[in-house]
Formats: sequence, structure tokens, C-alpha cells
Amino acid sequence: MENCVNIQKTHYRNGRIFTADEPRWAASLIVDGDKLAYVGDTPTADALADGAEIVDLAGAFVVPGFIDAHTHLLMMGLSRQKVDLTGARHLREIQSRIREAAELNPEAPRILGRSWLVTALDGRAPTRQMLDEVEPERPVYVESYDGHSVWVNTAALGELGIDEHTPDPMGGQIVRDRATGVATGMLHETAVSEFVWPMLSSNVSDADADAALAAAFGNYLADGVTGAIDMGLGAEDVAAIKRASDKGGGTLPLRVAGHWRIIRNASEAENLRQVQEAVELSRQFQGDWFSIVGIKLIIDGVIDSCTAAMKDPYADGSHSDPMWDLESLVPVVVAADAAGLQIAMHAIGDEASSIALNALEQAVAVNGDRSRRHRMEHVETITKSDVQRLARLGVIASMQPVHADPALQDNWRAMLGDHRVERAYPWSELTAAGAVLAFGTDAPTAPHSPLPNMFIAATRKSATDPTCEPNLPEYALPLADALAHGTRDAAFSCRWEELTGQLVKGKAADFVVLDSDPFTAGNTSLLTTRVRLTVVAGAVRYQQTGAPPAGVR
Repeated sequence: MENCVNIQKTHYRNGRIFTADEPRWAASLIVDGDKLAYVGDTPTADALADGAEIVDLAGAFVVPGFIDAHTHLLMMGLSRQKVDLTGARHLREIQSRIREAAELNPEAPRILGRSWLVTALDGRAPTRQMLDEVEPERPVYVESYDGHSVWVNTAALGELGIDEHTPDPMGGQIVRDRATGVATGMLHETAVSEFVWPMLSSNVSDADADAALAAAFGNYLADGVTGAIDMGLGAEDVAAIKRASDKGGGTLPLRVAGHWRIIRNASEAENLRQVQEAVELSRQFQGDWFSIVGIKLIIDGVIDSCTAAMKDPYADGSHSDPMWDLESLVPVVVAADAAGLQIAMHAIGDEASSIALNALEQAVAVNGDRSRRHRMEHVETITKSDVQRLARLGVIASMQPVHADPALQDNWRAMLGDHRVERAYPWSELTAAGAVLAFGTDAPTAPHSPLPNMFIAATRKSATDPTCEPNLPEYALPLADALAHGTRDAAFSCRWEELTGQLVKGKAADFVVLDSDPFTAGNTSLLTTRVRLTVVAGAVRYQQTGAPPAGVR
């Protein structure tokens, strides 16, 4: 359940507190209002906490509140209304779940699904007819697990106005039958963002959006997340967050920083207009609870559907162009950099990484020395030389351990099919080069909970299938480092380092009490550990349902 209980001064004592700072460990912390007044040993805290409310942690494990460095809040909340196809291993299972949802919701105008894997189709291409078999009348929209493709039925193609004469949008693909030119039902990249997203969002009321956002906040708080960086805000996202902030008197259940989504247009003037729009929004939305800090650019697609921009062809000989080539990207990056915005660039393929870094180097050349904190999102493949260049430029490597789960890698590896799979998600290479690594989940493309994310980071094992072999275990990180990347470094990635991310005197009282200590119980305990208490700005925002957690009063 979500609470909002705020005691002016509270002493949390006798715990095992991971500070994400040096010294790494403490036993007590004192909360005064919304800040940490003391973090250290218990005897000193006892002497300083005269008159404070006492909470005996009884040895419980405490960490800074997790910050999801890459998420999509409104989409995450709305995803709860979609048929969950996670774990579906065969077409018949996908069809069965969609059929069941359709039967349970006879009045729903359309059926929405999410999180299907191409491996479930046993080598077959998804077609509209496969979905027509279970729902021939109403539109069906089924997002792939990575969110970059949507599989639709014939009714959905009609609703979207897509036929054999509809041209592919810039940077996207409407997959077509080679013989007839008729759309097969698969939409990739900007065919999703330009056709599907506007259609579905037009059917979401403000009340629906508000409920979805509240659900996302509630789920995050229950799993120990006290801050989130929303990677790709549109007008509807900003409006929903503003309504939540207004309702909360200028506060939110957790902290939110956002990046305004820039959609590539053939016109440079239109691209630059979008940057100026982001500048104006960044001036309007500033503060510790909601701030718009930069822009988001999607340079390429994803490896699973062969839309990521790679230097060498895929295993099938295909080659995908980037969504932003260097010529179109540089003016946008230079303008955003000059305006002081943070630039976050989705770059999964090694060619996309090079393009992103080339653009940032040009921004440095044009704008000179200045305070910068730009980011590269995902970084699933990157050349060794670009690892060094990324670190040298001070670019944040924003990555999602959950995407490296071995249970998701079969198709990913098959699409590349060569030596490139041996340097996938190279976290430790990046940190060894001196780069800052910030962890997130990319929810709702992946589960939002940070603890399984930390398990994968520390082991390179699957959080869902223990039979899977570890995925390049040489890239696994020490647990303390993984936790720091999900707290301290995630805060740094959006310029929150003076505000939160560590449990030190003077910073926000954002922390989480867990029911198990993974340093003593082992990494595997992260898969079963539960959150007892989530505190944001000194206020208890979540407490485990039922009796107060053992040792906490």
C-alpha cells in the first residue's frame, strides 16, 4: 500500500546501510524533514537524535532509493491494460492469450497486447492472418517485447489507414508481401511511432492517463524506486505528470526527470523547432520533483528485428540504415548542446554509436568547452575504440541489465551470428575506460523492478529462467558496483548528484528498507527479496502490506 507519513525528525537505527559513498556502510541515519541530517554509527546517532522518533531496523538492509535511469512512465502504466505475452513460447499460446482477453472483454473496441518474442513463432514471420484467426472483427495491436515493432491484424491496418499505397515513413517500415505489396501486419520503428502511437493515444482520456501514471508510481514505490528518468516525453506525458504534480501541491510520489522526444523530420527547420520546444519546456519545468532536462533522439532500431545500425551486415546479409544520419543529426545536437540541454541518444548498433559520438564531437568543436552531461542509451554493441571515445567525451552509458537476460538472447545472437555477440552489453569495458554507467530498465519493454535488474548485472544470469547459461559472465559486475550504478550513477546521469542517489548528510532522505541482505544471503536472494519500506523526501511512500515489517516500528 502507498502511504505518505512524514515525521519531522526520525532516527532509523541499528541497520546495515549501504550508502553508495565512502564509507560504504553505516548503521544509523537521522531524517530531519526531507533531508538526511546524519549517516553513520549508532552511538553517535543516538546522541544526536534527542527527541526524534525511533525506528529500530533490527539489522535490516537499507539502500539509497533506486533511480530508473531509463523508463517510460505513462507507457508503463498503460501497459497494465494489455495482454501480457511474456513467456509465451509458441504461436498457439500467443493466440490463446489474445483470444481469452477478447472473450473476457467483449465491449472493448480493440485488443492490445505486449511483450511477445519472435522466437515464439518458430522461424515464421508474423502475419495479420495469425491474429485474424482469434479476433477478425476488432483491431488487435501487439507490441514486441522491445517496443520497436507492433504486430497487427487486418482490422487494425484498416483503422490505421494503411494499405498497399501507404509509403513507409522516414526511418520505419511497413512490412509487405513481396508479391502483392499488401501489408503483412508487421510495423517497425517509425511506422509504430507515426501510425500506432497517435491512434492509441487518441483513445486515452485524461482520466485514463492519470490512472495509468498513478499505477506506474505505485508499482515503482512498491519495488523501491524513488526516482525515474522518462526517456521520450510527448505532450500527453508532460500533461499527465503536470496534473499529478498539481494534485500533489507541486510534489509527486517520486522524482521525475524527463527528456523531450525529437521526431526526425525531413526539414532541418522543423527538427530545430522541436529542440527549441524542449528548451522552453526545460525552463517551465524545473525542480526537485519534475524537471525536463533534455532531448531524446532515436538513432537506430533494435538488433532483434535487424533495424539497429551495424557497421557490418546481419547474419542474413541485410543492412539497416540509421534513423538519423550524421548530416541530419549534427544541427540538432549542436543546437541542443548550445542550449545546455542533455542529449540522450538511443544507439544500439555499433554504427549508431559511432554516429552519436561523431555528432557530439562536432558539438564540442562548435560550442567549445562547457558543462555537458550527454548520454547514450542501451549501447548493446560498440567498438572498442568507441568505448574509449565515449569515456573521453564524458558521455553517460545508460544501460539496462534486464535486456542482457540470457533468456532473451537467442534471437539477438542469431541476428548477428558472428564475433560481435562476444562483446554484447560490455558494462565492465565501459567502466574500465572511465565511463559513468547508469542502470535502468526501459520499462515497459522489460520488467520495472530494480532487484532482478541488479541480479543480472551482478551475475549475467537469467532472472526468469535458471536453466539458461550466463551471458558473457566476464562482464558481470561486483554487487556493490551494480547497486551504485542503479542509485548514485543514475542520479548523476540527470544531474541529481547533489540531491539524491547516496545516503549522506545533506542529501534527500530517499531510501529503501529490504527484507534480505544480498551481501550476506548471496546474489540469488535478489530474486526473492521484498521491499519493506520506501521513503521519499523523508516521507514513507510505501510500507509492506500487513503488519509493520519485522524490526521496524
